[in-house]
Amino acid sequence: MALNGFLDFFQKGKTFRPNKRFTAGTIRYSLHKQAQASLNSGINLRQVVRLPEGENMNDWLAVHVVDFFNRINLIYGTVSEFCNETTCPTMSGGSKYEYLWVDGDVYKKPTALPAQKYIELLMDWIETQINNEAIFPVSTDVPFPKSFSSLSRKILTRLFRVFVHVYIHHFDRIVTIGAEAHVNACYKHFYYFVQEFELISAKELEPLQEMTSRICKDKDQ
Repeated sequence: MALNGFLDFFQKGKTFRPNKRFTAGTIRYSLHKQAQASLNSGINLRQVVRLPEGENMNDWLAVHVVDFFNRINLIYGTVSEFCNETTCPTMSGGSKYEYLWVDGDVYKKPTALPAQKYIELLMDWIETQINNEAIFPVSTDVPFPKSFSSLSRKILTRLFRVFVHVYIHHFDRIVTIGAEAHVNACYKHFYYFVQEFELISAKELEPLQEMTSRICKDKDQ
């Protein structure tokens, strides 16, 4: 599934929040365009996610964190009106998995929240991180912080939880609007990327393990 098709489909509908964009002329803008071109060319996703020769891993990671943030925003935007305190009183993935929110600020201890509130806080938190140029520098003159890799892992792990909630609790809505193939394509791209660089623990990936084994195969484009 080409990236342009994904974006065109979801941008016709409701968006959860504005997209974070790359500044033209920067290295990460170039990498973003390179990644888009590879996706649109139909190359196997396992190949698409590999670090291009000669490129910096932190740049590659930053590009994908921002891209996945944008796309998962769009996906959640299609189901957010059906995700409220009544339908989703907890941030869960079925009866077995529940996610608690903690940010060390307002929520100093892990706290159970309605899924919509959890995801709202999550997206606000991620947006704050990626808009902080000390963390996601826009210039090669500014180095990435030493904590960048661990922070990116945390962001991607939390974004995965949105996939868990959408797939388990709102997939009927995704099917109804004809977005199943688009969401699956985004998920596969995300999964192959985090697997390539071992960014999310196997335990965190467990809630979608059965589905992942079914839709993520070497032949997938």
